[in-house]
This record gives sequence, C-alpha cells and structure tokens, in this order.
Amino acid sequence: MSALAASTTFPSVPAFPTGDDAHWETQNCTVWNEQEHASEERELVYEISWIEELGIWRRFLRSNRKVQS
Repeated sequence: MSALAASTTFPSVPAFPTGDDAHWETQNCTVWNEQEHASEERELVYEISWIEELGIWRRFLRSNRKVQS
C-alpha cells in the first residue's frame, strides 16, 4: 500500500449575513409556569432577518421575560 498526500484548499467561509431587511417582533402569550403552578403572561421578542444565500427568513428569539402587572 502506498499513501498519497494531497493538498486541499477550502474556500473561506463568509461571516453570517446581516440581512437586508432585519426587524423585531414582539409577542405576548400566556404560558404555564411549572415551578409556580400558575399561568403567566410572557413577552417574547424575535429578531427577523432575510438570509439571502438561503432564500429564507430567519426568526431568532432574542428576549423572553415575564410581563409585570
């Protein structure tokens, strides 16, 4: 058996795209808190951005907090 040495060059990976149309969405929803055994209102903030290379929208949860009464 003989071993072959090959030189492989990999293209540089581009940074994560920032998107052309980034915006934020806020949703309020009622969820069950298992520790307190009670339902509570939560505010969810999402970052929405277009990923041009994939041709899709990206929705990423940025914040999840309890709504104060």
